[in-house]
Amino acid sequence: MESFLRLFTDPGPASFVNFKFLPKYTPYFVSGIMNTLALSVVSVILAVLPALLLALMRLSRSKAVQRVSGAYIAVFRSTPLMVQLAIIYFGLFNAIKLPNVTIGFIRLNSFIPFVVALALNSAAYVAEIFRAGILAVDSGQMEAARSLGLPKGKAMKLVILPQAIKNVLPALANEVVTMVKESSVCSAYGMAELMWAARNVAGTTGISIGPFVLVAAIYFCIAFPATKGIEAIERRMRRGDQR
Repeated sequence: MESFLRLFTDPGPASFVNFKFLPKYTPYFVSGIMNTLALSVVSVILAVLPALLLALMRLSRSKAVQRVSGAYIAVFRSTPLMVQLAIIYFGLFNAIKLPNVTIGFIRLNSFIPFVVALALNSAAYVAEIFRAGILAVDSGQMEAARSLGLPKGKAMKLVILPQAIKNVLPALANEVVTMVKESSVCSAYGMAELMWAARNVAGTTGISIGPFVLVAAIYFCIAFPATKGIEAIERRMRRGDQR
């Protein structure tokens, strides 16, 4: 019991309350927050169009088109993200040489491979979100649009998709929150996000627990308010639909 209590009282290297590293290493964590948010938001944005295409392919009447989409989704949902990162980072982007250019705080040659890997992974999940959103639209909407003379493609674009997108917006926002947490695996390949900052500070200072406690608190401060905000938006949207 005493050894457990010491974790919270003794300011030693393995203490939960040892944050002596902060004055010197705060810039590491600030940079980590910016990179984590940039990775998450850009990845989900880039995933939207491929995901929508995959969802429409899954709903196609062509069995071949359905199988192609289904195979993509199955592969990316059934294999670990870290394995996908390794294949894309060391495989694809070993053949594609990116310019060593920095835009703001983002170094493109290290940022793009991770964004591509995260976006390809996210597209598989967002595709299922879009498919569920499209199927949630009353089938009578398509029949009404067709009865007015709209071709199926235009009916999908002008009638079904706007309603489906409204349905899936909270789920898309949740995907961004999920990606904030999942982007931590990029630290294993040298991306300077939050987990990378914690690991480097812990290795440099010998303070083994404090940096990770700080990072856990930062993730919580990002994810928890965002989740509550999304829940509030969902409640407001449901009230609007009931009027």
